[in-house]
Amino acid sequence: MNTSKATGAPEGGTRKTARRAKTRERLLDAAYRQFSEHGINGTSIEAVTDDAGFTRGAFYSNFASKEELFFALAERENRLRLENLRERFDDAVAMLGRTGRKPDPELIEEVIADILAAQPENRQWCLLNSEFRLLAMRDPAVAPQFLESSHAFQRELATMVQAALASVGLRFLIDPLHLTRLLINQFESAMQEAILSGAEDAERAARDGVMNTLPSLVHRLTEFHPTDPK
Repeated sequence: MNTSKATGAPEGGTRKTARRAKTRERLLDAAYRQFSEHGINGTSIEAVTDDAGFTRGAFYSNFASKEELFFALAERENRLRLENLRERFDDAVAMLGRTGRKPDPELIEEVIADILAAQPENRQWCLLNSEFRLLAMRDPAVAPQFLESSHAFQRELATMVQAALASVGLRFLIDPLHLTRLLINQFESAMQEAILSGAEDAERAARDGVMNTLPSLVHRLTEFHPTDPK
């Protein structure tokens, strides 16, 4: 029995929606590669569609412009990184609660190293994010949406970090959002330095650079504040 016909479900519409979603993802994947390698301005719509194996018609049935594609890609990558962090974060931070006091820098270093090691490839994302920022700085019409996208990512990450630390009796001594922005900027700077220096393994070089200062910084800017027993 055809369940779709029996229930009146638009089987053809479902297939069409799934097909369009796959087309959109392939275009986003192609844009990721092309933007990272050639830059936003150096990449044409044809370059993206050729890479994805589609026509311009397929592009315009999913995106109104290259800028819209750009923001869809940024939103997807930010979401993927938050999901990846969320999967690893709680388990990693749980290690900090085992001492029953403020953890020392060595334990914080172990936890941060564990979290960073589980993150997706960041070299390409650093290149792409730099392209996003440059485009926004050059185009006042793009800047507000870029800022909102960046701030939304920072707010969600700050909330996640704050909740994870609170679960083990820790809290930040400064505004969690300000500290989160500081940590993001530090990692981005370390990745840029690794790329510019021509490091053979930019990912490892960036992590090593961050680990020189990040654990002690987090140690100094947190305090042990266990919840009062009821």
